[in-house]
Amino acid sequence: MIRIVLALMVVAVPIGAVLAYGDPNDLARTTRAISYAFGDDDAKALRLVEIKRRDNGEFKLRAKINGANAPMIIDTGATSVVLTYETAKAAGLPLELLVFNVDLETAGGRTRAAKLTIDSLAIGKLAEHGVPALVVPKGQMKTSLLGMSFLNRLESWEVRADRLELRGYP
Repeated sequence: MIRIVLALMVVAVPIGAVLAYGDPNDLARTTRAISYAFGDDDAKALRLVEIKRRDNGEFKLRAKINGANAPMIIDTGATSVVLTYETAKAAGLPLELLVFNVDLETAGGRTRAAKLTIDSLAIGKLAEHGVPALVVPKGQMKTSLLGMSFLNRLESWEVRADRLELRGYP
């Protein structure tokens, strides 16, 4: 009896989502969430990204910001995602509207940054929308930083040996 009820739920909930939202993407998300809740390991793997530690100890990756490739380093000490001017320009962010009025301490010293919101920031299978970020003036940093304004949106992140695991919510 329990199996029949569970089977009906697995079918009824996604159909209800499509009827309620009318969006096939909502159906896919709802189906993944149900699979995840029932312990489906394939669904859990959909929201996991592993990054190997480099020889210099950094976790370097290639993200996509608004669809543009962006090399980044994971920095858990950075309160926010911090973009180089060049990365922000490549991502098509509105640089002409930026006001550099935020004091920022970087590994290279003090600078000023501008606040903005990234429409889409994706790392492999993980994508977040409306991510708060900072942009530094041209030439102030060599590489963009993936800081806590992105990492705090994840279900979890942890270092295991020489790998960083990023796990998103279903």
